[in-house]
Amino acid sequence: MRMIAQRLGDILSPLSDSTADKLASILIRTVLKKNDIFLKGKEVSDQICYVESGLIRQFYCTDDRDVTEHFACENDFLFCTGRFLCQKVDDRAIEALEPTVLYGIPYEPLMELIKECPDAGVMYQKFLERALLSIQGKINSFRFETSQERYQNLLNERPEIIKRVPLVHIASYLLMSPETLSRVRSRLLVVRQ
Repeated sequence: MRMIAQRLGDILSPLSDSTADKLASILIRTVLKKNDIFLKGKEVSDQICYVESGLIRQFYCTDDRDVTEHFACENDFLFCTGRFLCQKVDDRAIEALEPTVLYGIPYEPLMELIKECPDAGVMYQKFLERALLSIQGKINSFRFETSQERYQNLLNERPEIIKRVPLVHIASYLLMSPETLSRVRSRLLVVRQ
Protein backbone atom coordinates (compact mmCIF):
# COMPACT_ATOMS: atom_id res chain seq x y z
CA MET A 1 0.00 0.00 0.00
CA ARG A 2 2.94 2.35 0.69
CA MET A 3 4.01 2.10 -2.96
CA ILE A 4 0.51 3.05 -4.14
CA ALA A 5 0.36 5.99 -1.70
CA GLN A 6 3.70 7.24 -3.01
CA ARG A 7 2.49 6.83 -6.61
CA LEU A 8 -0.56 8.97 -5.81
CA GLY A 9 1.76 11.65 -4.49
CA ASP A 10 3.94 11.36 -7.60
CA ILE A 11 0.91 11.81 -9.87
CA LEU A 12 -0.81 14.63 -7.96
CA SER A 13 1.56 16.38 -5.54
CA PRO A 14 4.60 15.17 -3.58
CA LEU A 15 3.96 13.66 -0.14
CA SER A 16 6.33 13.40 2.79
CA ASP A 17 7.23 9.88 3.89
CA SER A 18 5.10 10.33 6.99
CA THR A 19 2.04 11.44 4.98
CA ALA A 20 2.53 8.64 2.45
CA ASP A 21 2.57 6.13 5.33
CA LYS A 22 -0.64 7.59 6.77
CA LEU A 23 -2.29 7.60 3.35
CA ALA A 24 -1.26 3.98 2.83
CA SER A 25 -2.96 3.04 6.09
CA ILE A 26 -6.37 4.28 4.87
CA LEU A 27 -6.32 2.88 1.32
CA ILE A 28 -8.88 0.21 0.45
CA ARG A 29 -7.88 -2.31 -2.22
CA THR A 30 -10.66 -3.73 -4.38
CA VAL A 31 -10.27 -6.42 -7.05
CA LEU A 32 -13.00 -6.56 -9.69
CA LYS A 33 -13.75 -9.09 -12.39
CA LYS A 34 -14.95 -8.02 -15.82
CA ASN A 35 -18.56 -6.74 -15.61
CA ASP A 36 -18.49 -6.43 -11.80
CA ILE A 37 -20.39 -3.41 -10.52
CA PHE A 38 -18.22 -1.53 -8.03
CA LEU A 39 -20.85 1.05 -7.15
CA LYS A 40 -24.57 0.78 -7.85
CA GLY A 41 -26.97 3.63 -8.36
CA LYS A 42 -28.60 4.89 -5.16
CA GLU A 43 -25.51 4.13 -3.02
CA VAL A 44 -23.34 6.71 -1.28
CA SER A 45 -19.82 6.79 -2.69
CA ASP A 46 -17.27 7.48 -0.01
CA GLN A 47 -14.11 6.87 -2.04
CA ILE A 48 -11.88 8.51 -4.58
CA CYS A 49 -10.73 5.59 -6.73
CA TYR A 50 -7.28 5.18 -8.23
CA VAL A 51 -7.07 2.55 -10.98
CA GLU A 52 -3.87 0.54 -10.64
CA SER A 53 -4.79 -1.85 -13.45
CA GLY A 54 -7.78 -2.52 -15.66
CA LEU A 55 -10.56 -0.34 -16.99
CA ILE A 56 -13.77 0.98 -15.46
CA ARG A 57 -16.58 3.23 -16.56
CA GLN A 58 -18.96 5.50 -14.70
CA PHE A 59 -22.50 5.51 -16.07
CA TYR A 60 -26.18 6.05 -15.35
CA CYS A 61 -29.42 4.86 -16.90
CA THR A 62 -32.15 7.19 -18.10
CA ASP A 63 -35.18 6.63 -20.34
CA ASP A 64 -34.06 3.02 -20.88
CA ARG A 65 -30.65 4.27 -22.08
CA ASP A 66 -27.27 3.57 -20.60
CA VAL A 67 -25.15 6.76 -20.62
CA THR A 68 -21.39 6.53 -20.01
CA GLU A 69 -19.92 9.60 -18.31
CA HIS A 70 -16.31 8.65 -17.74
CA PHE A 71 -13.68 5.99 -18.37
CA ALA A 72 -10.68 5.36 -16.14
CA CYS A 73 -7.77 3.00 -16.76
CA GLU A 74 -4.26 2.59 -15.38
CA ASN A 75 -3.09 5.60 -13.35
CA ASP A 76 -6.45 7.38 -13.71
CA PHE A 77 -8.78 8.50 -10.96
CA LEU A 78 -12.53 8.25 -10.69
CA PHE A 79 -15.11 9.49 -8.25
CA CYS A 80 -18.76 10.43 -8.32
CA THR A 81 -18.43 14.14 -7.62
CA GLY A 82 -21.66 14.92 -5.77
CA ARG A 83 -21.77 11.57 -4.02
CA PHE A 84 -18.27 11.97 -2.66
CA LEU A 85 -18.25 15.68 -1.83
CA CYS A 86 -21.80 15.86 -0.42
CA GLN A 87 -22.09 12.24 0.74
CA LYS A 88 -25.45 11.90 -1.04
CA VAL A 89 -26.81 9.20 -3.31
CA ASP A 90 -27.44 9.53 -7.04
CA ASP A 91 -28.03 7.23 -10.00
CA ARG A 92 -24.45 6.79 -11.22
CA ALA A 93 -22.80 3.40 -11.13
CA ILE A 94 -19.26 2.16 -11.72
CA GLU A 95 -18.59 -1.01 -13.72
CA ALA A 96 -15.39 -2.90 -14.50
CA LEU A 97 -14.96 -3.36 -18.26
CA GLU A 98 -11.87 -5.52 -17.65
CA PRO A 99 -10.42 -7.26 -14.60
CA THR A 100 -9.48 -4.24 -12.46
CA VAL A 101 -7.62 -3.36 -9.28
CA LEU A 102 -8.74 -0.17 -7.53
CA TYR A 103 -7.41 1.62 -4.50
CA GLY A 104 -10.01 3.72 -2.72
CA ILE A 105 -9.33 6.73 -0.53
CA PRO A 106 -12.32 6.95 1.83
CA TYR A 107 -13.86 10.34 2.57
CA GLU A 108 -13.77 10.59 6.38
CA PRO A 109 -10.21 9.25 6.84
CA LEU A 110 -9.05 11.53 4.01
CA MET A 111 -10.57 14.59 5.71
CA GLU A 112 -8.80 13.63 8.94
CA LEU A 113 -5.51 13.15 7.07
CA ILE A 114 -5.88 16.60 5.48
CA LYS A 115 -6.28 18.17 8.95
CA GLU A 116 -3.06 16.48 10.12
CA CYS A 117 -0.89 16.77 7.00
CA PRO A 118 -0.86 19.91 4.84
CA ASP A 119 0.75 18.02 1.94
CA ALA A 120 -2.28 15.69 1.87
CA GLY A 121 -4.45 18.80 1.51
CA VAL A 122 -2.37 19.97 -1.44
CA MET A 123 -2.66 16.50 -3.03
CA TYR A 124 -6.46 16.59 -2.59
CA GLN A 125 -6.61 20.12 -4.05
CA LYS A 126 -4.62 18.95 -7.10
CA PHE A 127 -7.01 16.02 -7.51
CA LEU A 128 -10.05 18.33 -7.39
CA GLU A 129 -8.44 20.75 -9.86
CA ARG A 130 -7.73 17.86 -12.23
CA ALA A 131 -11.33 16.62 -11.93
CA LEU A 132 -12.76 20.11 -12.49
CA LEU A 133 -10.64 20.69 -15.59
CA SER A 134 -11.70 17.31 -16.98
CA ILE A 135 -15.38 18.07 -16.41
CA GLN A 136 -15.04 21.52 -17.98
CA GLY A 137 -13.22 20.05 -20.97
CA LYS A 138 -16.01 17.58 -21.55
CA ILE A 139 -18.68 20.28 -21.26
CA ASN A 140 -16.82 22.46 -23.76
CA SER A 141 -16.47 19.51 -26.11
CA PHE A 142 -20.22 18.93 -26.16
CA ARG A 143 -20.96 22.63 -26.59
CA PHE A 144 -18.48 23.50 -29.32
CA GLU A 145 -17.36 20.37 -31.19
CA THR A 146 -19.00 18.27 -33.86
CA SER A 147 -19.44 14.55 -33.32
CA GLN A 148 -16.49 13.92 -35.64
CA GLU A 149 -14.27 16.33 -33.67
CA ARG A 150 -15.28 14.68 -30.38
CA TYR A 151 -14.36 11.25 -31.71
CA GLN A 152 -11.10 12.51 -33.23
CA ASN A 153 -10.11 14.13 -29.93
CA LEU A 154 -10.83 10.94 -28.02
CA LEU A 155 -8.81 9.01 -30.59
CA ASN A 156 -5.87 11.45 -30.22
CA GLU A 157 -6.00 11.94 -26.45
CA ARG A 158 -7.11 8.51 -25.20
CA PRO A 159 -6.34 5.90 -27.91
CA GLU A 160 -6.39 3.13 -25.30
CA ILE A 161 -10.10 3.81 -24.76
CA ILE A 162 -10.84 3.35 -28.46
CA LYS A 163 -8.93 0.04 -28.44
CA ARG A 164 -10.34 -1.38 -25.20
CA VAL A 165 -13.94 -0.16 -24.84
CA PRO A 166 -16.98 -1.55 -26.70
CA LEU A 167 -18.23 0.89 -29.35
CA VAL A 168 -21.66 1.12 -27.72
CA HIS A 169 -20.05 2.67 -24.61
CA ILE A 170 -17.86 4.98 -26.69
CA ALA A 171 -20.92 6.22 -28.59
CA SER A 172 -22.74 6.82 -25.32
CA TYR A 173 -19.75 8.66 -23.84
CA LEU A 174 -19.57 10.93 -26.92
CA LEU A 175 -23.35 11.51 -26.75
CA MET A 176 -24.08 10.00 -30.12
CA SER A 177 -25.92 6.94 -31.34
CA PRO A 178 -23.94 3.85 -32.36
CA GLU A 179 -25.06 4.55 -35.94
CA THR A 180 -23.62 8.09 -35.83
CA LEU A 181 -20.38 6.76 -34.40
CA SER A 182 -20.21 4.22 -37.22
CA ARG A 183 -20.65 7.01 -39.81
CA VAL A 184 -17.99 9.16 -38.10
CA ARG A 185 -15.52 6.27 -38.06
CA SER A 186 -16.25 5.52 -41.73
CA ARG A 187 -15.66 9.16 -42.71
CA LEU A 188 -12.34 9.20 -40.88
CA LEU A 189 -11.23 6.02 -42.66
CA VAL A 190 -12.08 7.58 -46.03
CA VAL A 191 -10.14 10.75 -45.14
CA ARG A 192 -7.06 8.73 -44.12
CA GLN A 193 -7.00 6.74 -47.38
